[in-house]
Amino acid sequence: MTNRLRLSVAATLALSLSLSLSACGSSGLFKGKGAAGNTDGAVSAREKANNSGKKIWSLFINKDNPNVTINVNKYIWNAALDVMSFLPTEAADPFSGVIVKGWGRAKGSARQYRATIYVQDPALDARSLRVALMTRSGPASHDTVRALEDAILSRARQLRIADSKL
Repeated sequence: MTNRLRLSVAATLALSLSLSLSACGSSGLFKGKGAAGNTDGAVSAREKANNSGKKIWSLFINKDNPNVTINVNKYIWNAALDVMSFLPTEAADPFSGVIVKGWGRAKGSARQYRATIYVQDPALDARSLRVALMTRSGPASHDTVRALEDAILSRARQLRIADSKL
């Protein structure tokens, strides 16, 4: 490369870098221009709302509330994991209350099942639990799903009773 070409590439790079960086801050090339193009330094309310202290560094500040509680019943959650332990766990999210179990079969059964369990309320009752059970040939029967829900709720009650004895 010739020196002239190197110089023009460096100048282009420096100009593009300075333009992109000036667009990030509040002291850029267009400082003082309002929404209507005013040069008197007036800033519109919309610009104030958009630039209200949001900088790139605000991404690294943890503003989450550490006192957030989980709205999932711990007894139903643990009972579902216990009762459905014959299926491999693919995903479990205690914040949303969803447990996804993979394909597997219960002892003494020839049928394979896959389940998604949704614990949606902190109360220990039937309305807090939703179970979706699939077989390889389609959805499982309503009676099988009901028996599974009953087993999870019974185990949850047992866990609660055992916990209250401590």
